[in-house]
Amino acid sequence: MTDAARPRRSALYMPASNLKAIEKARTLPCDVVIFDLEDAVAPEAKEVARAQAVEAVKAGGFGGRELVIRVNGRDTPYGAADLEAAAAAGPDAILVPKVNDADDVRFYDAALKGDTRLWAMIETAKAAFHLWDIAQTAKTTRLSAWVMGVNDLAKEMRARQTPGREAFQPILSLAVAAARGNGLSILDGVHNDIEDLEALEIVCGQGVDFGFDGKTLIHPSHLKICNRVFSPTEGEIAWARAVITAFADPDNAGKGAIRVEGKMAERLHLAQAERLVAVAEAIAEAQAA
Repeated sequence: MTDAARPRRSALYMPASNLKAIEKARTLPCDVVIFDLEDAVAPEAKEVARAQAVEAVKAGGFGGRELVIRVNGRDTPYGAADLEAAAAAGPDAILVPKVNDADDVRFYDAALKGDTRLWAMIETAKAAFHLWDIAQTAKTTRLSAWVMGVNDLAKEMRARQTPGREAFQPILSLAVAAARGNGLSILDGVHNDIEDLEALEIVCGQGVDFGFDGKTLIHPSHLKICNRVFSPTEGEIAWARAVITAFADPDNAGKGAIRVEGKMAERLHLAQAERLVAVAEAIAEAQAA
């Protein structure tokens, strides 16, 4: 499976200070488990959380779920020790907070080793004006994904978090464009209202419309909706397969645009169709395991 085709519909934050939460993560239907050492952990529990996250990664037992450790920032008393321990543990990725510019990416990249990738939180006002420069570091570093931190953006901007997220739409859209322009995966921010599942479904749909790969979550009750909304629909899969079949027809060899089921399909649609089918097959395989 290529990284571009890997499902990342749901990325669940689990406080690494909570052993029960870590154990539960081994059974939950999330695509990504994020062991959180930052926001979800009180200062007095930081060292325990660090040790438990490292042990969880080393112990394994999470099946095909992608394992990510979110460390504290480089400007905190815990950041250096978090980064050293997380890098040694060898998770699939390390998620770093409050990346402001390309220099921040290069700093974190230098601390990693092995196959561990670098994920970055886009959650500061300064980052909003350096999106392209930050994304371009993917060409020379381990950076492979972004995660939006809308709560921190709202704090810095003093903006209200309305149901439609109007204040953040320009940043969300530009972040997706910068990520895609540099081959990065990108996940939407969390939904704060744990009980309002109707609002969660709406904001997940908004995330799909923006082009996000999936969404970060703070509660297991959000997984079912998130996984469903960010999965390709049966109609989308059928159309994608029809496009692939049509372009494979020898009669269409060399054609840049063809008619498929009454719609125009170009070569760019073929690439989209191939990726969508690959994601759908990966989801089906994971569900069957």
